[in-house]
Amino acid sequence: MEKSHLETEKIGKLMLKFAIPAIISMLVGSLYNIVDQIFIGQGVGILGNAATNVAFPISIICVALALLFGVGGASNFNLEAGAGDKEKAVHLAGNALFMLAFSGVVIGGVVLLFLDPILVLCGTTDKVMTYAADYTGITAFGIPFLILSTGSSHLIRADGSPGYSMACNLTGAIINTILDPLFIFGFGWGIKGAALATVIGQVVSGLMVVFYFFKLADMRLHKGLFKPEARIIRAIVGLGFASCINQISMAFVQVIMNNTLRHYGAQSVYGPEIPLAVVGVVSKVNMIFISICVGISQGCQPIWGYNYGAKNYRRVEETYKRAATICLAAGITFFIFFQLMPRGIVSIFGNGTEEYFHFAERYFRIFMFFTFINAIQPMSSGFFTSIGKAFLGATVSLTRQVLFLVPLILIFPLFMGIDGVMYAGPIADLAAAIVVITFVTREIRRMRKEDGNPKEGTPLGNLN
Repeated sequence: MEKSHLETEKIGKLMLKFAIPAIISMLVGSLYNIVDQIFIGQGVGILGNAATNVAFPISIICVALALLFGVGGASNFNLEAGAGDKEKAVHLAGNALFMLAFSGVVIGGVVLLFLDPILVLCGTTDKVMTYAADYTGITAFGIPFLILSTGSSHLIRADGSPGYSMACNLTGAIINTILDPLFIFGFGWGIKGAALATVIGQVVSGLMVVFYFFKLADMRLHKGLFKPEARIIRAIVGLGFASCINQISMAFVQVIMNNTLRHYGAQSVYGPEIPLAVVGVVSKVNMIFISICVGISQGCQPIWGYNYGAKNYRRVEETYKRAATICLAAGITFFIFFQLMPRGIVSIFGNGTEEYFHFAERYFRIFMFFTFINAIQPMSSGFFTSIGKAFLGATVSLTRQVLFLVPLILIFPLFMGIDGVMYAGPIADLAAAIVVITFVTREIRRMRKEDGNPKEGTPLGNLN
């Protein structure tokens, strides 16, 4: 059987080809929220920023489902293609696309039917409720297109078209960026205008995805492949679960965080709205960093998956090392910005009181202190998923958010007030990094042993 370029081409060249479009696609996804946050902050103010933070867990849930079926489908596709079973690979892709479309319609409907209770659960206050309901009530109509375009980008990359995958997301983001100021300031629609601009961008991206799979894709899809089959969906969910549960845990943490900030903020000099607004801004800025790390992981996914399926473990390890190095460099860069320029960063998202900026500066410097090692966790979760280690991927995803951060967020404020939320972050980050490094080291040792390396730690030599 003829070898794929994933086995023969230089790793550095492959990473550039797949990771850069993946990073841009992830950044573009973050750009939707960032652009809205900036224009809403400038046009509406602190209450608008707080409203988007309250709505943020819903967006995270949508991304979670997109990753469940998108990453799960793409990972299986590459593993089966690497093993030489192209027919099964295409069948997996078809079922993944069906589940993306179906889940988008269901979630959009649920949000519209239970809008007010969901927003209360997400931590809204009386002052923020009107803005949050206006924003979320409109963006709910874009949820099917958001899930379809976000999830399908992984399948398009797996099909060998990372550039088109990037173009789908980039086009929607550009449309959103153009329409946001027009609708918010030009037409005077405020937060409703921001929501409408977001939906229009998502619809365009979704339609581009549909066009790709019916007109441009290398994988040959037909109607029968979209019929859901339990065994196929189980396989998709098995490898997509780690990426999904990471997002679900983020949403879970965000809900707990919002409610904790609302409660302890009301007992502090800041009040409940300032902490909600600040954490919304910080979360969106941190998404840029996380998007880079996840984009690198997603770009490496075809390389990891195909070579692991082909038992070419040396290329798997070398790709992981290079990805980890890039992620650490990104983490150090963002750490410097977060420590030295917190007020300048927050100012981009609108004006506020001195208490608002004081809280923002402290939150950036304390909560985000271990940014330079945060890259390891999401990148390693993607690595384990790509090589078929779904349980390890899920475990790594849960370490920071659920195992460490949630208990600390609940316990520390009992003794430290709202400051307890800030100090919970770096402690959870450090503990999670230690766990992840342990798992990765163990897996690399196992691969070396299976590959027949006579001596642990032996240099791998010059790889293609």
